Amino acid sequence: MNKVQFDRAVEAAIRALPDDFRNRLDNVAFMVEEWPDRATQTEMECETPYDLLGLYRGWPITERGTDYAGALPDTIHLYRRPIMAWCEDSGESLRDCIVDTVIHEVAHYYGLSDDDLDTIAAECEWEAGRPPDWA
Repeated sequence: MNKVQFDRAVEAAIRALPDDFRNRLDNVAFMVEEWPDRATQTEMECETPYDLLGLYRGWPITERGTDYAGALPDTIHLYRRPIMAWCEDSGESLRDCIVDTVIHEVAHYYGLSDDDLDTIAAECEWEAGRPPDWA
């Protein structure tokens, strides 16, 4: 999948979010990058650049207060090459992986941790961490 097609798939994944979640996204930018940079890999303790599919950077809405006014936009990064490699290795469809990654990072925007997401997915028996009918 070339960059333009990937960007369109990311846009479709964002549009597929339930209206309540998508419409409440405020001051957050989605960015598609080929790879996480070295500083990010180090910060996230990645062994290889393939270890990170996406990353949320910012202040989750659960932590925002009056001191948030005027803040730069939060960012959700999706890393194209690691996502494509993951799909090739795992057999997961590229579309599903993009949707899963978008949902995962948006959940961080809403203040959920990785442990929270694992618990919710296990309790609900969601496939691939995604609620049914989200995409």
